[in-house]
Amino acid sequence: QVQLVESGGGSVQAGGSLRLSCAASGGAGRPYCLAWFRQVEGEDREEYALASLSATTGARYAESIKGRFIITEDAAKNTVYLEMENLKPEDSAKYYCAGGRTYYPCGSRIQRFFDYWGQGIQVTVSS
Repeated sequence: QVQLVESGGGSVQAGGSLRLSCAASGGAGRPYCLAWFRQVEGEDREEYALASLSATTGARYAESIKGRFIITEDAAKNTVYLEMENLKPEDSAKYYCAGGRTYYPCGSRIQRFFDYWGQGIQVTVSS
């Protein structure tokens, strides 16, 4: 069974930067597709991924974070990253790493198509 473990969250002031990491282990290795979602406290997890990455679809982003967040990977480490810049208080949320066995979830970026989920990690941005 694939396991996804997030790290790198924490507290930062508005305008600051953070890099989240998601390490994949178990199963047949890194899922074909990896993505990041977030959930604001008191709300449902966003239906569409903030960012997704697969060899077939490339990197795809939600409009709300384009130009500020970048998804990258280190294939040797089976790790995907979410590099976040110019953070805003409204970016405060629990961030989840998700994986898919095929490229399809990364194409749609819709959460119900993803097969694996991490436990999530908190990011808090203060004004």
